[in-house]
Amino acid sequence: MSSRVVDFQSVRQNIDNAVIQEALERGLDLRNYCEEIDKELEEAENGCIDDYLSEASNLASLHNQMKTCDGMLAKMESLLREFHQSLSTISEDIQALQQESAGMNYRLKNRQTVRGRLSQAVDELIIPDHMINVILDSPVTEKEFMEELLVLDQKIVFVREQSFKDARAAQDVREVLEKLKLKAVAKIREFLLEKTYQFRKPLANYQVPQSALLKHKFFTKFLMSNEPRIAEEIRGEYVETLSKMYYSYFKTYLSRTQRLLSDEVATKDDLLGAEEVSQKSTVSFFSTARHTACRSAIFSLGKRAEVLTSDLEASAIVPHFSQSKDQKYSYEVLIRSQLYVLVDNACREFIFLSDFFLVTGGQAFDLFFSVMAKSLGLYQTHMETVARDCWDSIALYLAIHLIYRYRLLCHKRAVLVLDVFFETLLKILWPRFEYVVNVNIQSLGELEIAKQPLVPLGENDLRPHYISRRLAEFVGGISWLNESFPSESVLVDQVLIQLLKEGEGFLAKMASGFRNRKEQLVFWINNYDMMLGIVAEITKEDGREAEVLRAALNKYIAEFVDAALMPFLGGIMNFVPSAEERIAKEEFDSLVAEGKRVSSLIKTFSEYWKPSLDTLDHEAKRFFPNFKNGNHILQTTLTQFLSYYQRFVKILGYPPFKNLPSKQDLPNIHHVMLEVKKHKPTF
Repeated sequence: MSSRVVDFQSVRQNIDNAVIQEALERGLDLRNYCEEIDKELEEAENGCIDDYLSEASNLASLHNQMKTCDGMLAKMESLLREFHQSLSTISEDIQALQQESAGMNYRLKNRQTVRGRLSQAVDELIIPDHMINVILDSPVTEKEFMEELLVLDQKIVFVREQSFKDARAAQDVREVLEKLKLKAVAKIREFLLEKTYQFRKPLANYQVPQSALLKHKFFTKFLMSNEPRIAEEIRGEYVETLSKMYYSYFKTYLSRTQRLLSDEVATKDDLLGAEEVSQKSTVSFFSTARHTACRSAIFSLGKRAEVLTSDLEASAIVPHFSQSKDQKYSYEVLIRSQLYVLVDNACREFIFLSDFFLVTGGQAFDLFFSVMAKSLGLYQTHMETVARDCWDSIALYLAIHLIYRYRLLCHKRAVLVLDVFFETLLKILWPRFEYVVNVNIQSLGELEIAKQPLVPLGENDLRPHYISRRLAEFVGGISWLNESFPSESVLVDQVLIQLLKEGEGFLAKMASGFRNRKEQLVFWINNYDMMLGIVAEITKEDGREAEVLRAALNKYIAEFVDAALMPFLGGIMNFVPSAEERIAKEEFDSLVAEGKRVSSLIKTFSEYWKPSLDTLDHEAKRFFPNFKNGNHILQTTLTQFLSYYQRFVKILGYPPFKNLPSKQDLPNIHHVMLEVKKHKPTF
């Protein structure tokens, strides 16, 4: 069975052969076809044998040539193998050369390093004759001396370092360097002491020797490194000399400038509640008359604030020049000049000490105080005396703000050493300022109407009181200063509130001297209007103090408007609110009984409404000297006049008064409005 399958498969494969398929297609007998093919193959084989035999000589020659080529290729292989072995040897030689080159490079670098260090050491150890001659013979102010001193300092430092390493070469030059160092120290000491003693000369400009010292500040470093004892001696001499010089200078300056104080400064009698009169003392024939200062100027800021702005860093006062011109100054001008002299000199001195003596931080602070302690104590005592004698609140507050601004100026110059001193001055001035202000406030509360005239011009004058003007200028000045540079705002705010409160009490006390409420209101309005104008001009319209005054002014204006209308519209003003309330509740029956009253009101209004407008206009012009304020009050009054009349006319339109015969006497509302417009300003 299996043989059949194999035969079948072989037959199938033969059928698939292209030659068999071609024979089948031609319809040939496969057996005959096979025989023909075998015959053709046999003929082809015989032909090939004949061809091979005919080419046998050529094939033998080709074989010999191939053997020759094999021999040549074998020789080439042997040569290439030898060349490969030579290349491997060369690679090893190159690696050996690279290693040897790297070693030589390291040895070269080491030699160069050693040579450099040895050269530097030799240079540091060699002391040239030129250096010796310059250190011994040249003045210390010469540039060449400074250059050689720098080199000498380097050599001393180097030899000192080598001495710790027991270098024998350093011991050879140590003696020579020591002698040069001593000579240089002696010359430097002599120069620095000479410059320091120049400060002791009278009227000497100390900035000149200081500038000369700063050019040679390396001398200090050299002394500190090599002779600390001499450096300490120089610093001690400088501190002692400058301390005495500054103390003498500031003492003289404070004394001479204080003599320039104006004769018209405030005294303990120049208070807010004092009378505006000149007093003369005529105790004896030999006594001199003394006029009190103008109090309005004492409580006014005005141009006095320039010491905080344009004059803050202006030139200081020159006492002898001012005396020759017979010039006098107020407290704040003198304090500004005195503080500026101190601040300018102290800042310059602190910077000099830090640069020349090479100190920083706490050491710089200590050195500065050792120089300036006496002078700062002198200023503190002087400020205590000035504060004790000063009764000018504005001057004291300006002095406080001068301190704040000069402290800021010192900070800009990177000098913080005066902060403690400034705090001490503030602790002197703040209590005195508070005390003087409280005394002024107390003077307002202690005023007696019998001893205090309303105004110098007349007994019943309704114009603003001069004390009100003082108070307004004082409040405005303090408020402006506080806003321009806020400091201790809580205390100042309390002071301003207390001033306004006492001012209100003072006006109430003064208003009680008038005959009727209307005059009292006019007095209040004129005073508050004047105070508001002054405060708003000095500070700003929406400031807190201005708002307080504006609220009080509006309150009294509203009351005055009602008081001004009461003689002409009193009946209507009383009737309208009551009638509107009953109409809102629809209680019309209760209004029927008011017909007679309403008729009387109509008759009175129709008869007097025109003259009343003229009267109101005349009163506004007579009562209020400030035209702007008077016109505002007049327009407010006329607006209220129209409002009450419109409301009255509206009420008459309700049923209880609809058929009231007297309604025909009422003037037309448009006619009334036309008359009211005639009293408006034409500009």
